[in-house]
Amino acid sequence: MQENKLLRNSLHYKHSFKSPGFLLEAGAFYATHFLLNELNLRMSDYIHIGKLVAPHGVAGALILEHALGKPIHFKGVDALFVEQKTGSFIPYFIESATAKTDTITHLQIEGVKTREAANFLTSKKVWLPQADFQKMVEKNSPLALLGYIVEDAGKNIGIIQEVIEQPHQLMVTILYNGQEAYIPLHEESLKGVNHAKKIVQVELPDGLLDLYTEEASK
Repeated sequence: MQENKLLRNSLHYKHSFKSPGFLLEAGAFYATHFLLNELNLRMSDYIHIGKLVAPHGVAGALILEHALGKPIHFKGVDALFVEQKTGSFIPYFIESATAKTDTITHLQIEGVKTREAANFLTSKKVWLPQADFQKMVEKNSPLALLGYIVEDAGKNIGIIQEVIEQPHQLMVTILYNGQEAYIPLHEESLKGVNHAKKIVQVELPDGLLDLYTEEASK
């Protein structure tokens, strides 16, 4: 909450953003470099929670599909961050949010008042700051593993950056030797989860991590 208040107070300038066929009001769009400089936020400070999948109605409402694991009304959350391009997050302040299912929430966000404007945001990834994410996520959701340390045979091999749900296993990504590495979590590889210490203990197949070591050396 303090971070979002700082966000509102620190964005001193507003401007209009032109896109084909419509004009989006100031207050929804701000230069990303300004945000990062003012708030000292890094990509690791955000958690990817889902994406905007479609407009809803004609007044600019949007459908958010998320992986937070429970119905979400975003109570206590001022803003969502929409990824305009990789690593660039633009804040959109929430006017209203209505949970429809465990994975779908209908949103009305500031500055988006027409279906055409909502179309512009369709398929964009949505992120939350770490603090807001921790308030919203269902603790038993696979997404709650984001930010956990992965240990292979007791050795820290990286921090979980992304969780990918597959039919028979989870796949998580870490940065290993500067490379994005995919770590499978299933009954053979997963040895335990320590939620208090935020550690996922695994036993990986021989040679799996060597693939990423070799790639880094090229």
